[in-house]
Amino acid sequence: MATASAPTASTPTMRRTVLADLLPAASTRIGAQARDLALVAGGAAFTGLAAQLSVNVPGSPVPVTGQTFAALLVGTALGTRRGVASLALYLLAGMAGLPWFAAGASGWSMPSLGYVLGFVLAAGLTGALARRGADRSPVNTAVAMVLGSLAIYAVGVPYLAFALDVPLARAAELGLYPYLVGDALKAVLAAGALPLVWKLLGRR
Repeated sequence: MATASAPTASTPTMRRTVLADLLPAASTRIGAQARDLALVAGGAAFTGLAAQLSVNVPGSPVPVTGQTFAALLVGTALGTRRGVASLALYLLAGMAGLPWFAAGASGWSMPSLGYVLGFVLAAGLTGALARRGADRSPVNTAVAMVLGSLAIYAVGVPYLAFALDVPLARAAELGLYPYLVGDALKAVLAAGALPLVWKLLGRR
C-alpha cells in the first residue's frame, strides 16, 4: 500500500505575489532586469520625495517626515530583494550628496542617519511579510507596519544615542516617544489602503 511521502527540505515554501509583480511581465531577461532597476530607482525617488514633507520637532534632531511611511510602503510593494535595494540606493545616494534626505539634507554626519539605515532593514522585513500575504488583510498589514517601524527604531535610536553621546533612555525620549502616535496613524492608514488595493485588483 503506497503512502504519501513527507515534505522534504527541497519543498518550496509559499511565495505570494507582491504589488510590483502585477506589472506587465517583461518578455526578455534584460527587460525584466530593466524593470527591476526602474522599480528600485522609483522606490528610492518616492522615498526621497516623501522626505521633503518634513516638520521639525522642538528639542529633537529627528523631524517628522513622510519618508518612514514611504520606506515601509516601498518594502511592502516591491518585496524583500527590490525593497532592500531601493532603500539602500536611497541611503547611499543621500550619503554621497544627493539632497533627498529630510528637508533636502544629505551626507553622513546627521544624528538621524540611523533611521535611514533602519529603512533598509524595515524594507526587507515588510517585503518578506508581504511575500507571505501580510498586506492582504487590515490586521496583518497593521502588524507588518508596526514591525517595520520597530526595525527602524531598533537602528535609529541607538545610533542617535551614539551620535549625540547621550544615554539610550534619553535618545528614546528624543527620537522614539514623540513619534509613536504618528506611527500608529500610519499603520492604520496602510491597513486600510493596501488591502483595498488588492480588493480593487480582484486578488486575494
